[in-house]
Amino acid sequence: MNFLAHIYLSGDNDLIKIGNFMADGIRGKQFEHFPEDVQKGILLHRSIDTYTDNHDIFRQSTKRLHEKYHHYSGVIVDIVYDHFLAKNWTRYSDEKLEDFINRFYNSLHANYSILTEKTQGLMPYMIERNWLLSYQTVEGIHQILTQMDRRSKNISKMQFASEELKEFYDEFEQEFTIFFEDLQKHASQKLLSL
Repeated sequence: MNFLAHIYLSGDNDLIKIGNFMADGIRGKQFEHFPEDVQKGILLHRSIDTYTDNHDIFRQSTKRLHEKYHHYSGVIVDIVYDHFLAKNWTRYSDEKLEDFINRFYNSLHANYSILTEKTQGLMPYMIERNWLLSYQTVEGIHQILTQMDRRSKNISKMQFASEELKEFYDEFEQEFTIFFEDLQKHASQKLLSL
């Protein structure tokens, strides 16, 4: 899953959200240097990623893209699934998406000193361009995929994946809906065990 889902699945604890958000750049036991709740977020992130990568429905979605995008297909589906979470936000939360996102951005500012350098560097761009809110639209997803393609020096061809999103929109949305119900249960159970 991508940023929005990881943050959402963290519950109401800001430090768990931050750990879950920045976990990709933290390797091995490096997580032990962070405050306890940030550690929990990092471990939750790892559990969500493992669960996602091994879920049959997620694999079904990636299979649709694999021939064209190869190992980038999983990254693309992560982002596509965040689109459906943002688009259908009211199904999953009583809080307005804009308010949820702004609270998260404020918590990043309030906890700036514990963020990784990578997260500190990413933060201004993310907030200025409001990436999380941009997930609501196909155009926003296209822009995110284009930025990611640039980072891969255009090797990934991800900028073109919004075409598959449009072509298989209903299929992706149905797969997301079924998958995310399972993932919510998994994440809730993992949170309780941490």
